[in-house]
Amino acid sequence: MPDTAIPPSYPITPVNRVKRRHDRGAYDHETVHRILDSAMLCHVSYVIDGQPYCTPTLFWREGTHLYWHGSSASRMLRNLDKGQPACLTVTHLDSLVMARCGFNHSADYRSAMCFGHARLVTDIEEKKRALTMMVDRFFPNRTAGLRQSTAQEIKATAVVVMEIEQASAKIRAKGLADDDEDYALPVYAERIPVTTVLGVPEPCDRLLPGVERGEDLKAYQPWRLLEEALRESYAEAYP
Repeated sequence: MPDTAIPPSYPITPVNRVKRRHDRGAYDHETVHRILDSAMLCHVSYVIDGQPYCTPTLFWREGTHLYWHGSSASRMLRNLDKGQPACLTVTHLDSLVMARCGFNHSADYRSAMCFGHARLVTDIEEKKRALTMMVDRFFPNRTAGLRQSTAQEIKATAVVVMEIEQASAKIRAKGLADDDEDYALPVYAERIPVTTVLGVPEPCDRLLPGVERGEDLKAYQPWRLLEEALRESYAEAYP
């Protein structure tokens, strides 16, 4: 689903409205989706039989739908056959902020919170396509060169989809901000930027002779920001 077909903002409701520091909130698709597409890992929360659970998992976005996967034996995923209210969150930590008083210590961050009803993907063709994109969204066209998954492997993997019914982003990019009178104090203060950077690849020591790193990994170069590689890969996977 191309983003051009999507309305520009998510509806603002009591559920997704940013209540504290509402000036940092955003509801437009561009902001929310950019935060989502810059990440691989999310946390998904459900309440099952009165017990809250929060699960970290890989995820990806298609238009206003979010997909994630897990084991078919998962107790939580088995409860999603009819649609379960869920909340998926992503956070990027951008800096640590050390101020001149404890109250003003903080962090710069970008976060997105998405609400909807999660359901299991049961149609086998839809599930196969989703499992392909579980790889190709991050490493475009990689699946075509892999051993194809067996029927048992596909059966053992559950795929969940959730339409984003409501969402909000919250961003702090203020850096250091002390009270005016505190700048006269003899207290050290600073901002420490935080980034996730790709390291040098470590090829498998059992590669066959002549097997080289392919174009599917071209975005993942040493010392590049992970979020840049993820956004580039998303743009190629969903042109």
